[in-house]
Amino acid sequence: MKKFFKILLVVVFVIALGFSGKYLIDSNSKSPIVYTTEKAFRTSIEEKTVATGKVVPEDEVAIKPQISGIIEKIYVEEGAAIKTGDLIAKVKVVPNEQSLNSARGLVKNARIVLDNSKVEYDRNKALFDKGVISSQDFNNISLQYNQAKQSLTNAQSDLQIIRVGSAGGSSLANTNIRATVSGTILEIPVKEGDQVIESNNFNDGTTIATIADLNKMIFEGKVDEAEVNKLKIEMPLKISLGAIRDKEFDAKLKFIAPKGDEEQGAVQFKIEGEVFLDKSFFIRAGYSANASIVLDTKNDILAIKEALLQFDKETEKPYVEVKTGEQEFERKDVEIGISDGINVEILSGITKEDDIKVWSKTEPIKKEGEESQN
Repeated sequence: MKKFFKILLVVVFVIALGFSGKYLIDSNSKSPIVYTTEKAFRTSIEEKTVATGKVVPEDEVAIKPQISGIIEKIYVEEGAAIKTGDLIAKVKVVPNEQSLNSARGLVKNARIVLDNSKVEYDRNKALFDKGVISSQDFNNISLQYNQAKQSLTNAQSDLQIIRVGSAGGSSLANTNIRATVSGTILEIPVKEGDQVIESNNFNDGTTIATIADLNKMIFEGKVDEAEVNKLKIEMPLKISLGAIRDKEFDAKLKFIAPKGDEEQGAVQFKIEGEVFLDKSFFIRAGYSANASIVLDTKNDILAIKEALLQFDKETEKPYVEVKTGEQEFERKDVEIGISDGINVEILSGITKEDDIKVWSKTEPIKKEGEESQN
């Protein structure tokens, strides 16, 4: 029995040794990778950057009420063209009960004081006409009487302002909300029945409508801090809109933010560009947009495909491998200039005659049918 097991172990060992030998033979029989080469060439390169953002009106005006109250009626819709002075909405004044009661009390008090002053005035006038009192005493009484009349007028005006929103019959000037500029209604964030607050020194007030001129649009976007120093005011831009395909709009850079904002670990600077619109296209406020900016242009320069570059793992400096013999290559450090993402400028390190290794070449993956045939 032991002899049988010894024989079986020998047979298994021989079979395993045979498979190992076949694997080594097959591995050594594979053909090595054959690297191709390419040469440097002369071309023109434009270094560009793309800023993402949106297209918005140059000026947006928020229409706010002069009094607090409730929206009684809205006369326009979003998207409507409007002119200066056109009626947008009407506000109904809802007086505060405490303020209203206080104002009524002040009117009553002012009337009581006036009635008393009038009695004093009439009595002293009769005495003055008879020459009983002096002119100075009568003038003092007249002054008190006139002040009492003015106090009653002021109290009545205050009461009217609280009740209807204005005094002297001019309530329509405050309760009727009108456009202060011409343009297009972009947004009406309120609806009939909503309560609104007046704009004052302590509160911005409720926005009833936003108006803008859609014929004057600007691009708002952001660029990385690594590229902001290459930008200059008046630089040309090419604006592409996500909503309008196969169309680029010319623009001109008009603003570069002096301060950047950190976003996801990178500092971004806001830029603005004046967009030159094409009247055959209707541009809506808020369209997403990309601005292509040419940072630098060089003509007739020595360049290679950027894919041929390799970078040292320690120094991160660029280099290429130049052919010195049959499938033999030598490392050459190079100095590079501008790039457009496809081609890169070569400042020094190689010449136009050098054959540069295409280092990223890999073996084609064999299909299962081809492996079984081999």
